[in-house]
Amino acid sequence: MLAWRELRGGVRGLGMVVLCLALGVAAMAAVGSLRAGAEAGLAANGRQLLGGDLEIGTGSAPPPPALKAWLVTRGALLSEVIDLRTLLVAPDGARELVALRAVDSRWPLVGAPVLAPAQPLAAALARRDGRYGLLADPLVLRRLRLAPGAVVRLGTESFTLRAALVAAPDQAATPALFGAPALIARAALPATGLVVPGSIVGYALRAVLPAPADGPAVARALRAAFPNSGWRIRGPADAAPGVQRFVTETSLFMSLVGLTALLAGGIGVANAVRAWLAARAGTIAVLRCLGAPARLVFAVCLIQVAVLASGGILLGLVAGAALPVLARPWLDGLLPVAPLAGIYPLPLGLAALFGALTAASFALVPLGRAARIPGAMLFRSAAIGEGGPATAWPGGVVLGATACLALALTALVVATAANRGLALWFCAAALASLALFRLAAWGLVALVRALPRPGAMSVRLGLAALYRPGAQTALMLASIGLGLAALAAVSLIEGNVRRQVLQSLPETAPSFFFIDIQDDQLARFAALVGQTPGARGLATVPMLRARIVAVNGVPAGQVHPRPGTGWALRGDRGLTYAATPPAGTKLVAGRWWEPSYDGPPLVSLDARIARGWGVGIGGTIRVNVLGRDIDLRVANLRAVQWQTLRLNFVMVASPGLLAAAPHTNIATVFVPPAAEGRLLRRVNEALPNVTGIAVRGVLEQVAGLLRQIAAAVAATGSVAVLSGGLVLLGAVAAGQRRRIAEAVVLKTLGATRGQLRAAWLVEFGVLGLAGGAIAAAIGTAASFAVLRFVMHAGWAFLPGRLALTLLAALALVLVFGYTGTARALRGRPASWLRNE
Repeated sequence: MLAWRELRGGVRGLGMVVLCLALGVAAMAAVGSLRAGAEAGLAANGRQLLGGDLEIGTGSAPPPPALKAWLVTRGALLSEVIDLRTLLVAPDGARELVALRAVDSRWPLVGAPVLAPAQPLAAALARRDGRYGLLADPLVLRRLRLAPGAVVRLGTESFTLRAALVAAPDQAATPALFGAPALIARAALPATGLVVPGSIVGYALRAVLPAPADGPAVARALRAAFPNSGWRIRGPADAAPGVQRFVTETSLFMSLVGLTALLAGGIGVANAVRAWLAARAGTIAVLRCLGAPARLVFAVCLIQVAVLASGGILLGLVAGAALPVLARPWLDGLLPVAPLAGIYPLPLGLAALFGALTAASFALVPLGRAARIPGAMLFRSAAIGEGGPATAWPGGVVLGATACLALALTALVVATAANRGLALWFCAAALASLALFRLAAWGLVALVRALPRPGAMSVRLGLAALYRPGAQTALMLASIGLGLAALAAVSLIEGNVRRQVLQSLPETAPSFFFIDIQDDQLARFAALVGQTPGARGLATVPMLRARIVAVNGVPAGQVHPRPGTGWALRGDRGLTYAATPPAGTKLVAGRWWEPSYDGPPLVSLDARIARGWGVGIGGTIRVNVLGRDIDLRVANLRAVQWQTLRLNFVMVASPGLLAAAPHTNIATVFVPPAAEGRLLRRVNEALPNVTGIAVRGVLEQVAGLLRQIAAAVAATGSVAVLSGGLVLLGAVAAGQRRRIAEAVVLKTLGATRGQLRAAWLVEFGVLGLAGGAIAAAIGTAASFAVLRFVMHAGWAFLPGRLALTLLAALALVLVFGYTGTARALRGRPASWLRNE
């Protein structure tokens, strides 16, 4: 009843609890809802993305008749597709890399393509007037300035562009990073001359079953019937694994940043509760003097805080559920499958639980302290606007409950994270950061005390405010520091990745990768490169397509690799052979085979991949090359620098058996930007089956994707900073009455508004610089740990971005701090002294 009457009378001062919790919960709810919506979109469109109920990828070998017969006997309807990358040549000679797909008459088994202008698919791809039809992504049409009806060339064959391929049902399952989609009939592919022995071609067989629910059982039976095939068998649940990993990993980082905002909000809850209790000191004193036990006072205050916290959590849930809907237009350009709009109870429930645990963890201690202070002390401290000493013992029960809540919050963070190791490190780092801010506050106070007394009164007053009784130095540092540390870490991670992709790589990366060069074309290709002004650094190596079947006798599908190494087990891998170590090879274990070696096949393996797979010198990697299983014994391990984008391979085998297998060659070359188009044109005209991939174009696409990801994470980081700003306001509000009292006394003694304003600017300026420096240090350490141990990438110190963090901290503290104290300047000494 007492709590209800207090609520009806207003709870001025607890509004900060609502805002702080609403921001943090909104960030958590929005990230969780976005992930749930994206996963629901992938699940709802799984069959369409896959192109059927099953897809059997047979790599560089066509699906054997035995596989087709096995599926047909089970009532499956089949469609075969062939994927490769090549250059589409416009009538004016301009060229564009495309991801070409050749389809049969049954494609697509599920869904339908969208063409512009609209027309039947069979008619669009059919042979008319001596040419087959071709469909291409609108992006290709814009870049090559093409319109339907144009005559284009693939390899040695001409096609008529019949329409723009606006959307294809299985397009999301094939990333367009190395070429936008293009489509032709399977019957037209042989005339192009693009498929030759050893070409980088991917074959896949799609199947629609009489009962789609039988897909998993059929897949298991298929693996048992063809145990050593090395095929990649997928169902609708893993139709787009790359998209799924992207959603999971991005949402993980955004969730941790959002959790930082929530923790900063928790500090705001503590500040707001303390300020509210300071304003209610008289009421609490009356209750205690009238005989109210500490338990009753605690219960009354707890109920009121809980009601307000519930309102903040509810407000955050509403905002978090609405944000994914509002952001959908932007997400449509980022994800190949738009998230399904809707209310997702699980992420909203988790966000609410995070908010409730955070609020309770930070609110119990100030409530426990206020409830246990004697009434007489509250009457004395009410005169200066403090709700009792901040060091009062809150009680063993309160401290125990707070510890349990903190442990529950940590367990919830770890249990719900996709990467539990990273989440556990985050919790440890958050605890260490709070401790660091506390130590920094102690050090700052000690340093300011030890400084000589400055002559300027405003400077002296501002510095003294940092260590006066009841000063909020530690809370203010933590308030601004957590959000800024998160933003600094995000900024440094994004800056390092962009630096590697856009700045470091262009200096060392080749201009082109040329693939599918036949042995008898090498001399002609080298001559074309030599005739190009400025061309240099030509390097060629043989390449085969291989699929990893087993590692040390364990089937590839049952290997549990370390994070960051599983990609090499999926799909076809490039495999080369060499008698001597390639240029730049750095062995870290074992030794290279003799140049004349002609024994059982050996392999040199990437050292990091070897550690991730748990294989060492003498281990065995079984690969499938053109349908034949070959066991490769690990002879040595190499340190591979993938970021150079030079000719690097996970596996380099010994010559002998592999040298006799059909293969092509891959080449890299450096040319000046002005000569890139000339070289590409000359190679494509002389050797139509050879495909040139411009590294610059790929880097631009990667940069665009990084910008979009960085914008999403930075938006979440800005919520953490805003939350820190609100917490700062709450910290200032906690000592508002004391500031008013000090301002009144100082103005009575002759201080001017300008002097008081300058004193507060000095106080907040020192806090801002100290908080920014600590946030920069924490952000630097966090970015280093994420890049080196999570993303396995290089790291560099970026002082410019840290300088921006310091400036942001200073501006944030000055603006929010001064806003929170402006009321003290308006206090009239006469009226205030009469009331006291």
